Order: sequence, then C-alpha cells, then structure tokens
Amino acid sequence: MKALICKDKRIEIVEKPIPKILVNTDVIIKVKLSSICTSDLHIINGSVPLAKDGIVLGHEFVGEVYEVGNDVKNFKKGDRVSVNCETFCGKCFFCKRGYINNCINGGWLLGCTIDGGHAQYVRVPYADNTLTKLPDNVTYEQVLFVGDILSSGYWSAQLCEIQGGETVAVIGAGPVGLCAMQCAKLLGAGKIIAIDINSQRLQLAQKLKLADIIINPQKDNIPQGADCVIECAGGKNTFEMAWKIARPNAIVAVAAMYEENQILPLPQMYGKNLTFKTGGVDAVHCKKLVELISNGKLNTDFLITHKFSFENIMDAYKLFANKQDNCLKIAIIS
Repeated sequence: MKALICKDKRIEIVEKPIPKILVNTDVIIKVKLSSICTSDLHIINGSVPLAKDGIVLGHEFVGEVYEVGNDVKNFKKGDRVSVNCETFCGKCFFCKRGYINNCINGGWLLGCTIDGGHAQYVRVPYADNTLTKLPDNVTYEQVLFVGDILSSGYWSAQLCEIQGGETVAVIGAGPVGLCAMQCAKLLGAGKIIAIDINSQRLQLAQKLKLADIIINPQKDNIPQGADCVIECAGGKNTFEMAWKIARPNAIVAVAAMYEENQILPLPQMYGKNLTFKTGGVDAVHCKKLVELISNGKLNTDFLITHKFSFENIMDAYKLFANKQDNCLKIAIIS
C-alpha cells in the first residue's frame, strides 16, 4: 500500500505492507478520506517530542472496517466508521474519568507513535472505544472531522462551563475555532466574538452565523470582559490576549498547541481569579457528535475547501502549510 511518512522532518510517499492485527482488540481500516491537521505540521517541524521518526502521519480519517480482531464486539467487516484521534483502553484511571487523552495505554498514538491514516490502510487499537459507526444518512465527508477538530471544538466549549447567555470570545477563526464557535452556541452561549487577523475567515464566521461579532485586532479594538475565552490560535501573543480580555473569574480554555513556551505572568493577573483549562482534547463525545450531525444540529461540511487524491497528498500538504487559496481543510481521497 501507499503511505505518507515523516522522516528527518521531511515527508514522502512510500510503499508499505498492509498492516496486520497485532492485538485482538484491533481492527484494520480501509481509509476512504483523511485530512491534514496543524498537529501534523508540528510533527514535521519537530515540535512533538513523542512523535517517532519515519511514522505514517495522519490522525484525522474515516473509512471502512477491513479486518476485525477476535475480541472486537461492536464492529464487523464493511462497517462505515469515523475514527477518534485518540485510542483509549476504557479501563485505566484516566479513561474511567473521561480523561482519555491521558490513557496510560493509549492517547494520541495514531500518526504520532504508531502509523496513522495517511495511508490506504491503518491499524486502529481498542476498536470498540476508538471507532464510531455511521448512520446511513451520514456521508464520510460529513464526519471527517468528528474524531479531532470537531471534538476539540466541543471539548473547548465544554471547558467553559456554559450555563446559558454567556459571552464567549474565540481567538482564532481557523477550523478548530469555527468548530468551537458552533459548539459554544449549541451549548447555549449568548454571544460569540470571533477574533482573527484573517478577514476572510472572520467573514465566513459571520456569514455562517457562527459569530455575532468579528474582530481583527490589527484594525479593531478588542472587547474586554468575556465570560469565557477559547484560545485556538496558538500565536505568539494570543495566550496573553486570552487572559487579558477575560473578565475577572472567567474561564480561559486553551485548545491551541504552541511551538514556543508561553508566559504566565501571575503578578500581573493577581486578583483576576482566572481559571485556566489547557491540554489535548478528551474526545469522548464522538458518538454524540455523529448523532448531532445526523440530526442536522451540527455541520462541518463548509470546512472542506479543497480535495486531493492520495497521489497528490504532497501538494495538499504544501497548500495547507502555506495557507494558500483560502484553505481551511483538505479532504484526501484514498
């Protein structure tokens, strides 16, 4: 099979054998669609210490069950599935509490420490936990982002503990930020403020009614006093922006992955009594998100701005990395 690997901070297409079942809770997935995530770029840039050199990239993909381990109970060959970006055992201390990102037997493995979905086939551990079966009325494109960026947006909005009517500022109107806006509204936010320096992305957020107010900090004054702030940008000054625009006793949810250390200036923020919630997504709501898509309550179709065949995945990476042609997300067709 063909697969895209990252070796010595460079990507290349190589031939690899079709993966085999290693543990009876594994399945082999025939990949139908995959996408490129900013986290893939972080791996290429050497900013993910856990990533193995020579790994097959890709943790955002959907497909068809091709082979099933003997202990898999919920899936059979031919099932259409979305794949969680995190594999998790469901039994350890963290999994039992919903903190699957820190599963002691899993976590972010696919495309990081084990071969991922930028291939024609992929082995997925803990299949009964990691996969979500698709309803007949849902296409692969509709659920391509369930296992990662939509889960990240939903998780970020949940971190804000929205009760109803809150003003939520979202820094970064990229794919995760747009998902966070949509999910915050779904959970009952009263007003969404989208903040970005990309005017086209801001206009999209406004056009789709994901944001009530759009702010370009290079041109506009940023409103202060948000009840919750979701930081999705990961820029050089966006963490500082997040805590500064939050009102006292607000929640600052950090979904972004940074390539540089950030400063937490405690003397400056003393008395503001902020709560910071940070880290990798605990993507425990994939089944719920698929149901919301099936029922028409969530929609991420608009995120797919470009499509490439797998043979042209190198070109797709170049376009995505350089943010060309107003690219949001790319669907790679296997």
